Amino acid sequence: MATLSSTTRPNRNWMFWLVLFILFCYAVYVLKSVLLPFVTGIIIGYLLDPWVRKFNQMGLNRTLATSLVMIIVLLIAIPALLLLLGVINEQVGRFLNALPQYIGALIRKLEPIITDLQDKIPGLNAERIKAYLQSNMANNLKLIGKITQGIISGGFAVMNVISLLLITPVVAFYMLRDWDGFIKKIDGLLPRASKNSIRQQAKEIDRTLAGFIRGQLSVCLILGSFYSIGLYFVGLELGVLVGFIAGLISFIPYVGSISGFVISLGIAFAQYDSIIPILQVIGVFAVGQFLEGNFLTPNLVGDSIGLHPVWIMFALLAGGVLLGFLGLMIAVPTAGILGVLIRHAIDNYKHSNLYLAK
Repeated sequence: MATLSSTTRPNRNWMFWLVLFILFCYAVYVLKSVLLPFVTGIIIGYLLDPWVRKFNQMGLNRTLATSLVMIIVLLIAIPALLLLLGVINEQVGRFLNALPQYIGALIRKLEPIITDLQDKIPGLNAERIKAYLQSNMANNLKLIGKITQGIISGGFAVMNVISLLLITPVVAFYMLRDWDGFIKKIDGLLPRASKNSIRQQAKEIDRTLAGFIRGQLSVCLILGSFYSIGLYFVGLELGVLVGFIAGLISFIPYVGSISGFVISLGIAFAQYDSIIPILQVIGVFAVGQFLEGNFLTPNLVGDSIGLHPVWIMFALLAGGVLLGFLGLMIAVPTAGILGVLIRHAIDNYKHSNLYLAK
């Protein structure tokens, strides 16, 4: 009987953790509509924890250190956000007013290409193609512009403003203040037999998340600021908006830079009649990619985080499909955690009798 109980206990443990994991995933899926401010607050708390620790080491207690960090962040973030939204709103308004001229200029530049196609394909109706392009491009760009301007002027009403602006800072404050207490309580609940192994995996997870999330967030903010400022000085309409979005989505490998470059080039092609401003737009993205590849990513993110670009893209796609915006927020952290657990499982497998048996 002793042998039976000792052999069945591991199976019961695996069943317990599997059922607990399934219930957790189901709860997240059911509550996805209300989790956004809480998840945002937890992520902010995790990102700001090193700052609180530094003030804590200087002699400030945890509550005072947390309050000081939150005040500093709010004093920097709120004016910067208001300034950014004001510039973007102004650029969107100017773009909508100049849109008919841009559409006409773009059609005129495309006329030689359409004429050449008509010579090669006799049945092609050039006038119909130009009319189709003009009407559809104008309608689509106006719709996108009005939606963007409405979101900005409405204060991001699509997102739950009250919950994000009121609940998120509160959650972030309590997470920062009580972070060490949460860690101690979780550590006290770990199974004694596997406590050291779990601690080791937790340290690896923290290293992976810190290396990618904190580092990549810094890269995205720096790139977004660089692209926005560069395109603004070039004089590109919507340059601030396109540049900032291109920087923010740079955590998706190649997607941010390529999409920002293509959109900026399309706007520049319609806006400018000379080649010099178009070359300047190309130069902004070329310099940005040089800085990212040679300085920002190697120094801020590093190459030892263990997250393959394909794995990141799959995680983002799966998270967006399953949980929407919330899924996009937690996709990369979840991918990092799963990556560490999978590597640990593979290591255990290679030391098991199943792998070593001949």
